[in-house]
Amino acid sequence: MTDSRRRWLSLVFISVAVSLIIVDSTIVNVAVPSIVEELDVSSTQVQWIQESYTLVFASLLLFFGTLADRVGRRRLLLVGVVLFALSSVFAAIASTTGILILARLVQGIGGAMILPTTLSIINATFQGRERSIAFAVWGSTIGGMAAVGPLLGGWLTTAFSWRGAFGINIPFGILIIIGVLLTVRGTQEKSTRSLDGIGAVISVVLFATLVFGLIEGRTLGWWTTDGTVAFGSFTWPWALSPVPVAFAVTVMALIAFILWGRHRIRAGKAALLEFSLFGIASFRNGNLVALVVSLGEFGIILSLPLYLQFVLGFDALQTGLVLLALAVGSFFASGIAAALGNKVSAVWIVRTGLIAEIVGIAVAAFVIRPDGGWGWLLPALFVYGFGVGLATAQLTGVVLQDVPVRLSGQGSGAQSTSRQVGSALGIAILGTVLYTSTAGLLASSLDDRGITGEANDKIVSAVIDSSGAAIAGLADSPQTADAADAAKQAFTDGTRNAALTAAGFLTLGLFATGSLGRGRGSDADEPKSSESGAVARG
Repeated sequence: MTDSRRRWLSLVFISVAVSLIIVDSTIVNVAVPSIVEELDVSSTQVQWIQESYTLVFASLLLFFGTLADRVGRRRLLLVGVVLFALSSVFAAIASTTGILILARLVQGIGGAMILPTTLSIINATFQGRERSIAFAVWGSTIGGMAAVGPLLGGWLTTAFSWRGAFGINIPFGILIIIGVLLTVRGTQEKSTRSLDGIGAVISVVLFATLVFGLIEGRTLGWWTTDGTVAFGSFTWPWALSPVPVAFAVTVMALIAFILWGRHRIRAGKAALLEFSLFGIASFRNGNLVALVVSLGEFGIILSLPLYLQFVLGFDALQTGLVLLALAVGSFFASGIAAALGNKVSAVWIVRTGLIAEIVGIAVAAFVIRPDGGWGWLLPALFVYGFGVGLATAQLTGVVLQDVPVRLSGQGSGAQSTSRQVGSALGIAILGTVLYTSTAGLLASSLDDRGITGEANDKIVSAVIDSSGAAIAGLADSPQTADAADAAKQAFTDGTRNAALTAAGFLTLGLFATGSLGRGRGSDADEPKSSESGAVARG
């Protein structure tokens, strides 16, 4: 096999490896309502089924990006795939929400090994024009697998159960392992400097406390405690909520992370994050844009499957078919982005994609209704997905285009972290918007219908705590049918509010692209230091 052929075949399996993460995310989104019903999951636990993965994932990206450069990019990729697949087995057989969340935490560790390593391999393997094409192919594969995910998840959940949605990761994992062993050439960087373990620990604390505060603020209280707060057998003894305490720890951890990193750099040691990377304009500004855009791109992913199944009464397969419009749009756009990558400025492709996302999600927000009118969702989701496909791969290329090969792992980890922090914040913030606005609107609507006091509170709590699953039970009883109609309207309006909030974040991201410029795209192929050099291992 020639080096050129092996290089391009390796790109296929690298792309499929990162798509394992995408497929799992889309499948889980479709399967969440079934998980809610079988395991009796609360609204906060619904967020944690997704956020527990994102929390660990985002916290470890920087560390594993740096580790990949040291221990070998292919080696860490293989370990990540194995860990992700094995944890999927435990998720599939989980008998309680706690076990499922724990399995998702371990999946997050595996995913954190996979994502930055795939980008680092591409950055180290391809150069010049080939690198631009490789990033576009990487993004196109993500779009294609995203098109399969919702439909596959819906079919598995409907025909078997939500457990099959996790089990499907096993054959994918085996395929990736075989392909990577046969085609991906091992590379790593020579360095005599020790890894920054303390920096990794601080980063975990930083992101863990941040996401915890955002998720739990709605239920624990943003400033003072809302009722009794217990963590297992421990009862929180103060009136001050744990949420502001968590945010205070976040701030202290951020300060400690910066001070510790600068201390190591001054001492000639490796920091978890090479702060000099932020002297590269395309990297600095691109990460900011990636974070803001990710806040908005997940705006409809959390709420829409719940709306389709609990308000419109769709099953998981029907939900997957509707979401397929979004993923198909992403698939086609990713292919177009690959073709235009060397003809049109990457920044303008990103901007065009963001405009399409804003239009698509805004239209979706205004066409959703509680009475079964879902037809206009399909073109809106297609346009939204088309925008995601245009923006995703090209924004990654912009961020990494000027990063030296010797720092490709750190650069990949940093840009992946920006995206995942944005994703975590987006799900947490927009989930809060969904549930808080739904609760307020439902309480007001029930008041107008003469349902007040304890009865009002009981219905609102049932709908919110079940993430909408209780609506069907309300509709089945003639005594509560009127309340079910109110709940459907409130949940629809809450979904709309979350989508419009996401559109606002995407608009901010569009304005932020004004700082990107065109980028040099010239010095990414040359190491910037004589200290490190790439070592190829077959």
